[in-house]
Amino acid sequence: MLKFRHKPQEDADIDITSFMNLMIVLVPVMLMSLTFTQITVHEINLPDLSASNISSDEKPSQLEVLLDKDGIKVFYPGNVMIQDIPMIEAEEGETFDFAQLSLVLQEVKLQLQDKRDLLLLSDPGVDYQSLVSAMDVVKSYRTVVAASMVEVELFPEISLADSSIK
Repeated sequence: MLKFRHKPQEDADIDITSFMNLMIVLVPVMLMSLTFTQITVHEINLPDLSASNISSDEKPSQLEVLLDKDGIKVFYPGNVMIQDIPMIEAEEGETFDFAQLSLVLQEVKLQLQDKRDLLLLSDPGVDYQSLVSAMDVVKSYRTVVAASMVEVELFPEISLADSSIK
């Protein structure tokens, strides 16, 4: 009877050099193409309708910012206009002057240091991004203090309303 002898097999080396080269190129490319997103949540309130039951001499004064097709109007107290900020020309067409709004609200904050609330009114034609940008501007502004950039609070308690209810 014949017996077959098995030759001992040598372990095969796995060559992963090409795979490692692929990973060295692929990982940095994927990291560079990664899009980072930032989500900001604004806490907003509805206007206090119970204030309409208070008599006119007891009615608390309300700081209001109105966004409409002509620009931005700032009112305090009630119907007394502080500033009318017209639209400015930009590459995409006319847009709101949020830089000027920030300067006006900074001056108002100097006069009303304890005030934290603001009513943001908008026309139905105002786009969503303009409304969010206005909320960012009225909430706070950035400035340099002692060689570092800080966020200074303006009016963080924002109430939203349609300008037609005014």
